[in-house]
Amino acid sequence: MSSSGTLQIVLRNSTNAGALYAHITGTSDAGLFVLSADGHTAYHPASPAQTLTPLGADCAINVGGAGATRAVTIPYVSGGRVWFSKDKPLTFYVNPGPALVEPSALNASDANYGLDWGFAEFTFNRSELYVNVSYVDFVSLPVSLRLENASGKVTSVAGMPADGLERVAAGLTAQGQKDGAGWDKLVVKSAEGGAVLRALSPNSGAVVSPGLLQGYFDKSVDAVWAKYAAEDLTVNTQFKWGDAKGRVDATSGLLDFGENVGRFGKPSTGDIFSCNSGPFSHGDGATDESLNIGARLAAAFNRSTLLINNVQPEGEDVAKYYQAGVTNHYARVCHETTVEGRGYAFPYDDVGPSKGVDQSGFLNDPNPKTLTIGVGAPLE
Repeated sequence: MSSSGTLQIVLRNSTNAGALYAHITGTSDAGLFVLSADGHTAYHPASPAQTLTPLGADCAINVGGAGATRAVTIPYVSGGRVWFSKDKPLTFYVNPGPALVEPSALNASDANYGLDWGFAEFTFNRSELYVNVSYVDFVSLPVSLRLENASGKVTSVAGMPADGLERVAAGLTAQGQKDGAGWDKLVVKSAEGGAVLRALSPNSGAVVSPGLLQGYFDKSVDAVWAKYAAEDLTVNTQFKWGDAKGRVDATSGLLDFGENVGRFGKPSTGDIFSCNSGPFSHGDGATDESLNIGARLAAAFNRSTLLINNVQPEGEDVAKYYQAGVTNHYARVCHETTVEGRGYAFPYDDVGPSKGVDQSGFLNDPNPKTLTIGVGAPLE
């Protein structure tokens, strides 16, 4: 159990940029938290009278030029992010609340849109440090993690290689040319020079290009419904509820796991990519058990394994993920590109068999000592 109350984070610039800037944000015991530019002082913005009020303090941590490292210290922070940007710091604003206005990769008028930036996600509390490399929104700057605990044990996630973004963009472009579904439209290029700036996830791509990939999974969903109208689907909740058995009811057309467990309608493509709308939403009638089952269904739809495996997720084989022609090719390309295939590529990428290979690229430890984050290439 973490008892020190602080965590040292070492930031490393492995890019070719003359300067790398970091920003650390989240929620601490004192409310909205932003780490000041000195790398040690907590800044808690007050609630402003107007929206889009400037942050009011210098919170851009200059890591230094190529090859430089810098150590900073944070208190307990939940819902945290360590943001990075090349050459210029990011711009943050504060809305009444106070609520932090974060950089947007989807709004071309955002002050940060044209910058080369990315982030890692973390929560540091009295129980543990949890940190991950996320591609749920987009792929950009490569980020890698190394965690040393109080006993000297070291764990790591290498993330994307130095040319990871270019490789992801090439994979999406090739898939778009192959099936014409629009995967290539997820690649965003710089207005200046046309270099690849980032690769958007399908969720993000649908915001920028409404209708993109709409209906993509429809026929696959129909095939899944037909399969489980004739046989049971077993979902292991990997929790106190154990196995849940479901079948598509001929009258209602719902995938029915029982009145007190959960019933699921056919998800749309948007529901599958987002994992939190339609039958996977957290709205009225959703229970902890039904949300648990929904997470496992959503993961299997993204990986296109429901037609080959009726035992989810304990019967899953990582080697068989994304092998169907219709699948989440963004997630496929991300996992094919990352070192050891690890990194969150959709919201429930942490779902998997208990003894399977981790796909989500996370680290956690109850007694963390030092978290090192490399930007631009995997840590050596």
